[in-house]
Amino acid sequence: METGNSSPTLPDPSEDKKPGTTAIDTAAQRLEHEQRIDKLRQTIKWVVYSLLMVNWGYYIFDDWRVAQHTVAEGASLAEWMNAFATSLDELAWFAMLFLFEAETYWLDDEAMTKLKRLAFVILRFFCYGFLAHTVYAYSFDYQEITHTVLLPAINSACDLVGQDFSFVRNLAYTTIDATTCNVVGAGSSFYQIGDSQVVTDLAGVDEMILLYYIDIQDAIVWLGVVLIIEVVVMLQEKGISEGPLITACNWATFVLYGVLICHALLWAWKGHWVYGWDQLLWIGGFAAIEMNLSEWRDDLIEEAAPT
Repeated sequence: METGNSSPTLPDPSEDKKPGTTAIDTAAQRLEHEQRIDKLRQTIKWVVYSLLMVNWGYYIFDDWRVAQHTVAEGASLAEWMNAFATSLDELAWFAMLFLFEAETYWLDDEAMTKLKRLAFVILRFFCYGFLAHTVYAYSFDYQEITHTVLLPAINSACDLVGQDFSFVRNLAYTTIDATTCNVVGAGSSFYQIGDSQVVTDLAGVDEMILLYYIDIQDAIVWLGVVLIIEVVVMLQEKGISEGPLITACNWATFVLYGVLICHALLWAWKGHWVYGWDQLLWIGGFAAIEMNLSEWRDDLIEEAAPT
């Protein structure tokens, strides 16, 4: 594999050039231009990666905030992992991004020893384990919200004051106390979510079913994106740069990114601007990997071209 740091092939001296310009001058100008383009791409890429790190810090804080309402004292490790599913998911995606960046840009074929390939496989195994856990955690949340229990003999949220209950609507949690009980919920029907001390009203149940469903779908679609990249990397490592399978992968990736953009727009519409922004940043991060693959593919095509 040729990496993004490889030098471009010098042009044929017989190529057209401006009067008074030698082939060496033309090659030097082209090299300088490609170096500027590569520097710009790398700058944009690392700005995106840096912004994703900032977002990860926000998700850790947000998961902790929600856990204060959803995780009971003495909870198990599995319950805490479910509570921090988003933060763990982001960590796994950072690792996957690093691995793909190393494979498609930093390292060439000679640098990829058997030991390094084994290390990559082991790291990927753990990453996919965390990503699969995210799908499980979101599915667990969906299962809980679809099996809510109507609290009996409750006329208003004020009947729950002093029982450590919280009210949730659109993923925003409010502790129910004498000050807030008159302003949370609509109607006199309140539903308890699983075994937690969290309640919502009927509209809140419907809303959270939609949001949790999108979470599950989003996690699965992202797994589809990364599996397609795995296939393309495997093909290009074998020297395959064209053909129906490469074309199918490109179109499938295009469709999956379209679904992910729709998710980002939905979250923004629901007022979750950070979620939508984070989604677009991750699309940008993996678009950088796609760009690395495209450059690698061009190198393969050029190497295979008759001289």
